[in-house]
Amino acid sequence: MFLQIHTLTAYPASLLNRDDANLAKRIPFGNAVRLRVSSQCLKRHWREDLVEQLPEMPDAQRTRSFFTRTVQPKAVAAGVPEAQVQALIEPLAKAVIDGGVKEGGDLNQPVLFGLREADYFVDLLRWASEQSEPVKALTERLKSKEEKENIKAMGKAAAGLTGALFGRMVTSDLLARVDAPVHVAHAFTVHAAHTEMDYFTVVDDLNRDDETGAAHANQTELGAGLYYGYVAVDVPLLVSNLTGCDPKDWKAQDPANTRRVLDALIQSILRQSPGAKKGSTAPYAWADVLYLETGTAQPRTLANAYLDALKADGKRDLRQAALERLAAYVKALDEMYGGPGSDDGRFLSTTLDQPPHLPPKQPVPAAVQAALDALFGPQR
Repeated sequence: MFLQIHTLTAYPASLLNRDDANLAKRIPFGNAVRLRVSSQCLKRHWREDLVEQLPEMPDAQRTRSFFTRTVQPKAVAAGVPEAQVQALIEPLAKAVIDGGVKEGGDLNQPVLFGLREADYFVDLLRWASEQSEPVKALTERLKSKEEKENIKAMGKAAAGLTGALFGRMVTSDLLARVDAPVHVAHAFTVHAAHTEMDYFTVVDDLNRDDETGAAHANQTELGAGLYYGYVAVDVPLLVSNLTGCDPKDWKAQDPANTRRVLDALIQSILRQSPGAKKGSTAPYAWADVLYLETGTAQPRTLANAYLDALKADGKRDLRQAALERLAAYVKALDEMYGGPGSDDGRFLSTTLDQPPHLPPKQPVPAAVQAALDALFGPQR
């Protein structure tokens, strides 16, 4: 079972996502080069917002300093002598992460760790500190089959909310790899990229008499556009990540937490804006179109609706034209592959006029709850 989330969001002059040359990110698509926002950028902003929306759900940390700045202070606070912790922290990191551990216990690359994992590692350090040879005892215990199974049994839920949604890649045999149930496409403009270089200056308030020109001058690229966004969620895998169950048993789980997480995710997608140079462009926008689909068929993006880039003619709203193009493409797909099946659901919320071939529009809360009901059944 999948949930597909399609959005159209318009941004005025802004720099939503920039490359290593400080220029707006682009991608060629169809007959034009488009502005784009990377999936990594989008997920970063959604993750920060989700933590605020769901403060009671344990999250994770993506860092190189997990063992030295999270586990180590927790172990000292739990009563393990500081000297013992310092002696054990590097062997612990090397036992958990196969390669890539620096002297002292920091990692060469950031790794996503759940905060519950920190508590587990603190218990290991407490136990090791009580043994006659702490380092040897800890290393041997982590190499044991039983301990490897124990750590893997911490399961996907141990990676926190971020890991449960967006996955975790690891090279260690000990840490559980978490597959991502939320698949995020790079957002792109439905029309050709249009940008300009914004030249700006800075005046020195205390040196106006001696310096008649600008104290600093620079330029930055700004763009404006209407972006198509697409997210597909593997619902059974998400339930598995949140509860620790086997994905095939997802329907037997209490859906309350998963419903809350999906509701919060959709709200973040609709309202949370990415953006560099926020102080000088205020790049805040809410989506004008939310189109939700539920069903068991393999997901498919609707990006090809914009393979032929839209052109603004100054006579009609580009957002309305983009929504009608989306609806026409959905109709064409239905005519080619057949209409939605009995277990499929489609739900629309928009500020624009009702287009043909899409379901009647309704407020966002109603559309989201209807989609969740289609996935899990009516809420009790």
